[in-house]
Amino acid sequence: MPYCELSSNGIRLFYRRYGHGSTKVLCIIGLAGTHDSWRPQIKGLIGDLKPREEEEEEAASPGPEEAGGKRSDVADQKRQEEEEEGGIEVCCFDNRGAGRSSVPTTKSDYTTTIMAKDALALLDHLGWEKAHVFGHSMGAMIACKLAAMAPERICSLALLSVTGGGYECFPKIDLQTLSLAFRFLRAKTPEERASVDLETHYTKEYLDEYVGSCKRRNILYQEYVKALSSKGMQSAIGFEGQSNACWTHSLTSNELRTIHTSGFLVSVIHGRCDIIAQLEHARRLAEKLHPVAKMVELRGGHLVNHERPDEINGALMDLIKASKLKLKPEEWSSFAVKQSGWLVMGEQMPLAKRNNHGASPLLIMFNLLGKLPLSCIYFFGSFIMACENMKNSFNILKPVRVAALDS
Repeated sequence: MPYCELSSNGIRLFYRRYGHGSTKVLCIIGLAGTHDSWRPQIKGLIGDLKPREEEEEEAASPGPEEAGGKRSDVADQKRQEEEEEGGIEVCCFDNRGAGRSSVPTTKSDYTTTIMAKDALALLDHLGWEKAHVFGHSMGAMIACKLAAMAPERICSLALLSVTGGGYECFPKIDLQTLSLAFRFLRAKTPEERASVDLETHYTKEYLDEYVGSCKRRNILYQEYVKALSSKGMQSAIGFEGQSNACWTHSLTSNELRTIHTSGFLVSVIHGRCDIIAQLEHARRLAEKLHPVAKMVELRGGHLVNHERPDEINGALMDLIKASKLKLKPEEWSSFAVKQSGWLVMGEQMPLAKRNNHGASPLLIMFNLLGKLPLSCIYFFGSFIMACENMKNSFNILKPVRVAALDS
């Protein structure tokens, strides 16, 4: 099995490589995900889902009719042709705390900075001088840290379903997400977890579409249950550690400046119906990285890369091609002029819908209403804490009754 040994602490990262070529792509998955979550992108970029390790094992074990290593020679020749023709090689891996990688037992061993160092160590292990780095959700946070830490190793940066970490990790607060959160915490079996995951990751329209005679919801449910049953659910410490990495993540102004000025192009790709990573946070990050960042919005949920694979793969290929052509940021950016509107897959927001400050009054009111439930929860929690503190203080100041001693 392919593992990258992190010599500093004995942690091992499980990874898989796909395809052959001079173009290197490193994919970093998000919270609780494994390398398999990138299958739609592997298929789109490579055209095949067979790991290179399996190809190499087959080439190393030729059949009787292929004695003398002829099969291995053919495989080597094909690989060399793909390298010369500019093919693509993709590497996906399991972050620490998930899948087949090591699971540190201390929460402080999980931060996006530490996990970015893991990714950098994997690049060294693979012998890749530079790579296009694609990250999803928490993986996009890690990708940002990696780009700020070692910008010279980055060809381009794709940030899917990204937020800035910290309070931005709060999902959209409504009855649906509160119900999902409650069910997620209570889920103890693969069946219970699969049901919650589907509603969290995809839009209802996508799940209710028919694939043949069955709804996609039923097909995906069976796939999720099978995967969770065979590989096991993520350990509690792994989930808590990765959650800690999301909660403690932030980008300093210097890190943003490094990403902004290091010369590589950026795609910020997001689903408009994402209830986990809110769209406004991704837009804000794209604005901060103007003009090197291009904002791509699609109809989809948190796993927009599964829900809209063709559009996502097209956007990723555009990023790779633009990087090879060395397009100038102004040619790449989705912003014609700052605050002039978003170009969303080639469509610009009508300027009539925006006021002089770049946003319509209706949009401002909607954003305020969207934040109201979270504010209510905050103030309600503060009120409860204040009452509890007053109760404790009263108990301390309350005179102690001393029973009279019988003579």
